[in-house]
Amino acid sequence: MATCPIPPFDETRWVVRIRRIFDEEIELNEDQPICVFDVPKPLLATKPEAYIPQLLALGPYHHCREELGDMERYKLSAAKRAQSHLPGTDFQQLVDIFTKLELLIRAHYHRHLNLSNETLGWMMAIDVSFLLEFLQTFSKNSNSQRALQRIPSRMSHLVDPSRRTSSHSMLLRDIVMLENQIPLVLLLKALETRCSSAQPAQSVLSSMLIGFFQEVSTFRGIGCPCTDINRHVHLLDFLYSNMVPRCAEEPHGATGEAGDGSCHEHDHRKRTLNSVMELLVKRGSKIMSVIIDFVLRFLLKFIASLPCLSILGEPIEQLTQQASETRGASDVQNKNVSPLLEEIAVPSVADLAYTGVKFCPTVGDLSMIDFCSATATLHLPVIGVDINSEVVLRNLVAYEASVGSGPLVLARYVELMNGIIDTEEDARVLRECGVILNHLKSDGEVAELWNGMTRSVRLTRVPALDKVIDDLNRHHGSCWKVRVRTFVKAHVLGSRELLACVAVVLLVLFIGLQAFCVVRGCVPVSYGMASRKIGA
Repeated sequence: MATCPIPPFDETRWVVRIRRIFDEEIELNEDQPICVFDVPKPLLATKPEAYIPQLLALGPYHHCREELGDMERYKLSAAKRAQSHLPGTDFQQLVDIFTKLELLIRAHYHRHLNLSNETLGWMMAIDVSFLLEFLQTFSKNSNSQRALQRIPSRMSHLVDPSRRTSSHSMLLRDIVMLENQIPLVLLLKALETRCSSAQPAQSVLSSMLIGFFQEVSTFRGIGCPCTDINRHVHLLDFLYSNMVPRCAEEPHGATGEAGDGSCHEHDHRKRTLNSVMELLVKRGSKIMSVIIDFVLRFLLKFIASLPCLSILGEPIEQLTQQASETRGASDVQNKNVSPLLEEIAVPSVADLAYTGVKFCPTVGDLSMIDFCSATATLHLPVIGVDINSEVVLRNLVAYEASVGSGPLVLARYVELMNGIIDTEEDARVLRECGVILNHLKSDGEVAELWNGMTRSVRLTRVPALDKVIDDLNRHHGSCWKVRVRTFVKAHVLGSRELLACVAVVLLVLFIGLQAFCVVRGCVPVSYGMASRKIGA
């Protein structure tokens, strides 16, 4: 589970490398942004096995882990098969190409790679050969079948075109991990050595990427992804760019047509009215609480002052004091609540359904998320959930948090789903509505998946999703059934003073009734009827 240990620092190798850079005036590729990061520690601590490869090491970060050494023979076997498809040369040609790209390769990685130039070239050539062989299983293009080699039967349990074996799923999860990424430009270079020109190589790689996206992408109906190698640095970035487009950062709804203006206008009026009503309710609730508190204190002290009930004076005084201290502690706790916790608070699916909210599946990406108050309909993109979904989503969130290029749209979506799915019942409702395509064993596993997802490492504002969360909270809070239930819980069932007062009043009425019957000589009806029967 531990990451690859850092080898001892070789001063001689470092000095030779620095001199070569200065003497030969080699470009440092400063324009190449870093794209392979270490997983942020707050995320890594939550579930390490979702971020650390369990079977396959790709690239330098986990290459020296002994527990992953069993895959080396399979990677070497793939490299030997790749050599047989290199026209008129051997595998050393591919190693030499990657060796010349040393600085470009190093520029992709956030961590300093304490490896020699030749070691890095061989490592990348072998890993790229295996990765291409694995991606070949997703391609539906006959050109890719001719450009790449046939997968031998001894590797069918690992690289399975039917994608049914558990080892194939484990490999797929390892390949999408942030610390296991390899630059796509190396895959293209390797394909160019096997193809006649750059165009067929691009076509072959695009076919593999499209099939890979259709297999791994959690959102359904996005369409054909963009496979331009110049726009994607590695497989995880390719997934993120096509699953979380930039248009999702702009606030607009799922029904962004001109005809929906009435719906948004109605939402605006309703939000304004709800704001006024909410303010009045809050002020009225505070005034009512003060009045109820004063009346209850007066009644309790009056009852305690009666001669026959003076024994209750001390318990009533302790109850009053305890209630005041509890209220004060609650107020202090509410003031100390982090604004982040308040912002991501959202009712569950069951609570929203209780207030009449309907859930509508939409085909597309995160930009389709919207809530229309006029129809009380929450539009959510269709998402498929299987055994690979958690690892894919976690590493996409980790990459989004690491790259730092704008608001954390995907992380905010995960927080939204984490908020509205609390129980198995919530997952069942979304599955029956068609929002969730469940390929796991039960709805309970879906609920556990979303509840296990943690928020990102930093707070961000996503206007479109924040508006949806705010509208959901407003709609839920403005429902009269919710207000009545909240008032009863807070001021009736949750008030010790009120319950104590009711108990004491009932006790006083019972004692008073007994005293009245004794003074007036009242006889219970049942007792009188029994007496008359005996007399008869």
